[in-house]
Amino acid sequence: MNIFDISRDLITSEVYPGDPEPRIKRVTNIDNGAEYNLSTVFMGLHNGTHIDAPLHFLDDGKDISSVDPTAFIGPCVVIEVPEGIITGAVVERYFPRNTKRILIKSKGKAFLHETAATELSYLGYYLVGTDAQSIETEESGGRTHKALLMDDVAILEGLDLSKVSEGDYFLVAPPLKIDGAEAAPCRALLISDYIFWSGDKK
Repeated sequence: MNIFDISRDLITSEVYPGDPEPRIKRVTNIDNGAEYNLSTVFMGLHNGTHIDAPLHFLDDGKDISSVDPTAFIGPCVVIEVPEGIITGAVVERYFPRNTKRILIKSKGKAFLHETAATELSYLGYYLVGTDAQSIETEESGGRTHKALLMDDVAILEGLDLSKVSEGDYFLVAPPLKIDGAEAAPCRALLISDYIFWSGDKK
């Protein structure tokens, strides 16, 4: 099985402006005579590779533990786009129709306009992912997030697609289950040659 790890590290990834700096602290250490190593982590839930739940922008939205995991596991398509703003017209004209999950590769420099989010929802996408820190620019004021999350389109941000080519893959990227949280980290993987157990016990 050919697996690509498209996750960024939780601690060393670039921090979104205004978010808390992540840190890991060793609580007990074998080197200091403890029986085991034990650590704690302090971080914002939007650092590194993560998934936004509707609660991130919708006060009455689902938290991350309530989001249907179906969106994060299944066939997907990676597309490479130039830097800039992706509009609804671009989505309508260029985005593939043979998938429900799309990952956008742009060296972190392409962002979705609100009209693109509306078009993705209209076309029936389950998930949109990006190698940028955020699916939209800071200046857009959350309108793209809201348009996607209101229609239960999952948002996967902070991917590392540098070693992945355009094409078809199988995505495995479920978020951590954190009750009451508006987001959660995930370990995002792409599989290029997948064979799964059918469930048939014969």
